[in-house]
Amino acid sequence: MLCRADAVGVFQVESRAQMSTLPRLKPRTFFDLVVEVALIRPGPIQGGSVHPYLRRRGGEEPVTYDHPVLEKSLGKTLGIPLFQEQIMQIAVDAAGFTGGEADALRRAMGSKRSPTRMAALRSRFYQGLADTHGITGDTADKLWNKMVAFAAYGFPESHSQSFATLVYFSAWFKHHYPAEFCAGLLRAQPMGFYSPQSLIADARRHGITILPISINESGVQADAPDGHIRLGLDLVKGLGEDATRRIAEHAPYASIPDLSRRADLGVAHIEALARAGALDCLGVGRREALWQAGIAATERPGMLPGISAIEAPALPGMSAFELMATSIAATGVTPDAQPMALLRAHLESLGVVPADRLLTDVADGTRVRIAGVVTHRQRPQTASGVTFLGLEDETGLMNVMVSPGLWDRQRVLARTAKTLIVRGIVQNATGAVNVVADKLEPLSVGEWLSRGSRDFR
Repeated sequence: MLCRADAVGVFQVESRAQMSTLPRLKPRTFFDLVVEVALIRPGPIQGGSVHPYLRRRGGEEPVTYDHPVLEKSLGKTLGIPLFQEQIMQIAVDAAGFTGGEADALRRAMGSKRSPTRMAALRSRFYQGLADTHGITGDTADKLWNKMVAFAAYGFPESHSQSFATLVYFSAWFKHHYPAEFCAGLLRAQPMGFYSPQSLIADARRHGITILPISINESGVQADAPDGHIRLGLDLVKGLGEDATRRIAEHAPYASIPDLSRRADLGVAHIEALARAGALDCLGVGRREALWQAGIAATERPGMLPGISAIEAPALPGMSAFELMATSIAATGVTPDAQPMALLRAHLESLGVVPADRLLTDVADGTRVRIAGVVTHRQRPQTASGVTFLGLEDETGLMNVMVSPGLWDRQRVLARTAKTLIVRGIVQNATGAVNVVADKLEPLSVGEWLSRGSRDFR
């Protein structure tokens, strides 16, 4: 599962960068997960460790060492420094540092570096290299530069071990109990990398049935009865915690008047539930339920029961698109289908390729058009100004790279669009798929397909 980057919701390895690395690393042992956690960190990235390690891991580059003495400290990571402890071990093995001196070096290279202490340690390090192993010149410079680049951000192996344990536990639960795992994530919102909409879309792609919000069946939060996911009342926009709790406590209900009276709901509460489709279980459509929301003004505790006389006239039904757009506005999620599914026939006529075909049906270097809901915008400091867009359609997730030039040319669209059609070049030779964009296009109905993305977090 992890080798194919099926990691939405999995602790530590669900980010765009981690999911691009997993298919290249192909973790097969627990220590591989330890490496994966440590690899996508500022230290290895800024120190230029990521791509050399992956090339060595894939057999594309031989495992070499700047000096044979480094094999002891760097052997388990293929000659590439990944952990803070390795830097300290290099100082001990190569330069004859004591354990105390190595720890002093680590602390001196922290965020508040002292130029005086650094100069003294540099002199001690170079002298130690020469005296202990005769290492001088370019090799000595390489070792010092690696330590300076890495030490301030190096991730301790002990932390990586702990995090990797949680990665494995999370992945195990996602694999064996996907409905319960997703329900747990929905209960913990707001958290993590993905929105509730993306989490339930991922669960649906794994064969999990998503049951809609219902005043008679839903609890306050999501649940996982019989291997399905029942969405919780807490997703309904404008309902509030107290009203949500009262609805769950007094369910089930026979009618809107019964709901209004026993759960002590006002007109705005009934309207919110109607827009979310939570009253469908009473046999009334959303427009009829909105029409009847005025009942809540008369069906309240302390008033005479049964005096409501509101009956909705014959109202036109809602199309699948209208129901979807209303659900997104009211709850942020669509239990029946991912929004792009409703546009698939139109997108196919435009030659748009779905996410699940980018690896299997498209050759590396091919120019394609893709389309999806924008889930993320990211611009890491280590990416030289490149902005990464996360797109999602009904078949999966897509990673789009937008150059600084393209971003500047189409800034408004790139920054604000909720959905996009992207033209670009596919990169999939490594098993991880990226699309390098050269043109961004709007989708005319895109504003209705998403509440918005998680940008620059």
